[in-house]
Amino acid sequence: MSRQRPQHSDNPRDYLGPRYWPTWLAYGFIWLIAHLPYRLQVWIGEILGLLMYRLAGSRRWVCQRNIELCFPELSKDQQRKLVRETFKSNGVGVMEIGLAWCRKPADFKHMVQSTGLENLIKAHEQGRGVLLVSAHFSTIEFVGSLMSLLYPIDVTYRAHKNPLFDALMKRGRQRLYGAVVERKEVRRALRRLQEGHVLWYAADQDYGPRHSIFVDFFGIPAASITATSKYAGFNNSLVIFLAHYRNADNSGYHLYFSEPLEDYPTGDDHADVKRINTLIEAAIRKAPEQYIWLHRRFKTRPEGSPDLYSRQLPPSHDRH
Repeated sequence: MSRQRPQHSDNPRDYLGPRYWPTWLAYGFIWLIAHLPYRLQVWIGEILGLLMYRLAGSRRWVCQRNIELCFPELSKDQQRKLVRETFKSNGVGVMEIGLAWCRKPADFKHMVQSTGLENLIKAHEQGRGVLLVSAHFSTIEFVGSLMSLLYPIDVTYRAHKNPLFDALMKRGRQRLYGAVVERKEVRRALRRLQEGHVLWYAADQDYGPRHSIFVDFFGIPAASITATSKYAGFNNSLVIFLAHYRNADNSGYHLYFSEPLEDYPTGDDHADVKRINTLIEAAIRKAPEQYIWLHRRFKTRPEGSPDLYSRQLPPSHDRH
């Protein structure tokens, strides 16, 4: 049974009261920044990221712990540098939200390159629907906008608690995609696949134990959703992995489409989830600073395991 998100208006004009003025002010700032030259936006984004690094102590701690856990082979200095670069990249990602929601994708057509797009096209032509699986990189919002230049897709998203922000987010995405499906609208997502659409789906966040199993991610047991194989198995849909990056010199963006996964799903949830986690991990290792390490990927723990984000955690418990 699919659970429906709380009903509220999708029209931003319905949220003009004083309680929403800070959100409108933030959106206005994003809109203004979005119309500056791209290089200037990148610079502002990096400055914003460094301010977040200095001021957002709890998020810096989460980012630091994630990198300590996932990259134990790095020296302490290398880990600190990666934390700093992660904040800078995520700051640029904030600027990219404005580009995605407030600008026309065609304005940036010259900045997008792709490898393997023919894999997606051929898979879609089979008519069984395609599940396009990816991860939450800081580029995800703007890459989605650029994706609309390459091929028509549907997307899933998680509703925001702030109804005005949610309405603005949904409006910004609806002009880019065929359908915008809230993650709890399972039946609608399955119907879109059954109708032969391409559904873009990020499979890397911790949504708790109810719909997850514990599978290693960077060598650490992580609550990992099983929905990917369930979606794919419903209509025997093909699964393609999408990796996307901002070029190191900020000259543009590159999207990589894998060939359809063979023998997926297998019916073995652990094996299927492990395969997706391995693909995500490999993609992250190519540009770890662009991943959104600021969320608590390991917040749900196996029974009896310690909280990996506790500041009192003994070092011996780091990877258990």
